[in-house]
Amino acid sequence: MAQQTIPLASDARERLLLAIAETVPPERIAEIHFFPPIRQGPLETGVAVIAAESAVAGRERHVVYTARYRWTRKGPERGKWECEVVAEADAPLVSVEVVVRGVQQRANDTVEPERVSGEDARARITDLRCRTTP
Repeated sequence: MAQQTIPLASDARERLLLAIAETVPPERIAEIHFFPPIRQGPLETGVAVIAAESAVAGRERHVVYTARYRWTRKGPERGKWECEVVAEADAPLVSVEVVVRGVQQRANDTVEPERVSGEDARARITDLRCRTTP
């Protein structure tokens, strides 16, 4: 079955952003690189690479996280959501671009991931939390 790339602005991306904020304090997010989600049959999967400022003051290194999700969009398990956000490395911010390119090459993807600044990510997280909080 052929893979279908779907637009980045989606419910899944919003859910992923909130999941990232549960693991990475939003005030530490320097940038997020969202890769286009892929639908294959009933499943949608997505990946993001996050650069977060180190908790150690004065360091020019960042913690690099990967976030992955798997969302069942059709079938008997429709709505099932699995997500993980994992710290992968401690590196200078310039190294994040190398990680992003590596993910892109492994996925054999020619579409550029969308880079979101920390400021934009924090604003979106705040907006999403306001909309989902009773």
